[in-house]
Amino acid sequence: MEKPTAAKRRDHINIRTTPAMLGLIDRAANVFGKTRTDFILDTVRKAAEDAVLDQRLFALDADQWQAFNAALDAPPQPNAALDALLARKPIWEK
Repeated sequence: MEKPTAAKRRDHINIRTTPAMLGLIDRAANVFGKTRTDFILDTVRKAAEDAVLDQRLFALDADQWQAFNAALDAPPQPNAALDALLARKPIWEK
């Protein structure tokens, strides 16, 4: 997605916030060397893309549906890396 330039921006978003939230946003924007507007727009754009991608619809014919369900119902294949990960003690229990 093309990043909007100042010349292309013409619509406005008005939001109300608390001084504490505004300060937090400004500090975070500063960490990334961005303006408040650029930080907010980049962050909201990423969240919007994630929300849209999480809601993707896909259509399957009857044969594809059966294959999809069979794959979901099949037992997992052995996975040494996953077994090792699950055998480790969590960091918060060390």
